[in-house]
Amino acid sequence: MPASAGNLDRMRRDLASAARALKDADSVRIVTHIDADGISAGAIADMTAERLGIERTVCFEKKITEEVVKEVNGRREDLVWICDLGSGYLSEFDRDSLIITDHHVPDPRWMKSQTVLDSFSGMHHLNPHTYGMDGTTEVCGAGMTYLLSKECDPSNSDMAYLAVVGAVGDFQDSAASALVGLNRTILQDAVANGDVVVEEDLRFFGRETRPLNQYLQFSSDPRIPGLSENAQGCLEFLDSLGIRGKSNGRWRVWNDLSRDEKDRAIERILDMADPSDRQRAHGEMYLLPNMPRGTGLRDAKEFATILNSSGRYDDADTGLRICRGDMTALQDADRNRAEHRRHISSAMSYIKDNHLLRQRRFIQWFDAGSEVKETVVGIVAGMVLSSGECVRNIPIIAFADSDDGVKVSARADRSLVDKGLDLSSVMKTAAELVGGYGGGHTVAAGATIPPDKKEEFLDIVEDIVSSQVD
Repeated sequence: MPASAGNLDRMRRDLASAARALKDADSVRIVTHIDADGISAGAIADMTAERLGIERTVCFEKKITEEVVKEVNGRREDLVWICDLGSGYLSEFDRDSLIITDHHVPDPRWMKSQTVLDSFSGMHHLNPHTYGMDGTTEVCGAGMTYLLSKECDPSNSDMAYLAVVGAVGDFQDSAASALVGLNRTILQDAVANGDVVVEEDLRFFGRETRPLNQYLQFSSDPRIPGLSENAQGCLEFLDSLGIRGKSNGRWRVWNDLSRDEKDRAIERILDMADPSDRQRAHGEMYLLPNMPRGTGLRDAKEFATILNSSGRYDDADTGLRICRGDMTALQDADRNRAEHRRHISSAMSYIKDNHLLRQRRFIQWFDAGSEVKETVVGIVAGMVLSSGECVRNIPIIAFADSDDGVKVSARADRSLVDKGLDLSSVMKTAAELVGGYGGGHTVAAGATIPPDKKEEFLDIVEDIVSSQVD
């Protein structure tokens, strides 16, 4: 449901107020998340502060913890700017000079304490949920950060493409197979600048970098009968259409194909797909024409994966360098991406080979222990959910060991939201009842809980989910 004109007016006022606070600062501490959205947001904030002549430092965090809250509250900089984090912990921040550009569900304790949401003059909280918008689909953390940057100086619209990458990295284009809401407005800025080209295409991963046969073979969301995980079937498919898989001795990639070749392949693939999957298989894709070919930066999905693989492997600074235009960082990013692929593949095999997936009436779950990094367990959970190894009509809960307890990631099919599911409230409530903390989005959320509370946590989660969707 689109935001009302009144809410949009209030958002513009809040953006203007935050922009004034930022311009008045001589120093700023930027705190941002480690995923593609957070790294994109951090880069936008970093370059915005730089262009304003503000002394700044950038810090990446996996999540907001008590230590991070204490650090933020005690910083000596004129301003702390938190990107893609912070909204779930508003009641715990007590410093006045604070800007939060986030899209996660805000802290309900803080919301209840506010008679007027923007009346807390010392905190500039910019979040789509407070303006009647959906932070899961309509705008991401990088998008809110970009809107503030553009408010500071309209010429900062040259960073719109980074907000597009952030949105795609957060799967905000998945529900409609296109960017919607404020994301659409930001996309129009990027297109107008010549930084993004919108294409109607297959929505598989790897248009720029995967060899053509692998591009088809590893199409898993949605799965295409006869192609997905069928190497020989992919070769026979290309041969049947008269499409050469190789040119000059090397495999072609999808974006090497002519328009005629693509159209013929797309038509056949959509015929092969389950009718219910066709919208997910085909829709908008976002090409970044100014990026070098073969690097993965020319496609928004692949760009986002490069950022994710850097942040998830403790090298978010490399992602930041790439966003700032440092192409020398790509070598480091390639190493991160290779490690990311190896770990994801190993994790999926570990879960399948050890039969870790368990099912209750309203939820399914697996405990990866120390075999899967806490920073990627959410990605793995999402892949398991779409792999055909489990049912799609109930949420999946994944556990992984972390330094401060057990990391929990929850994922669900978007169709469950229409039935009332809200994983953000599920994770937050269940975690707090066992002495932990959590939050996130309706279809993707997380928590951290004590190691000995897993079964109790699952019992509570199942009770809440059953009450939401039954």
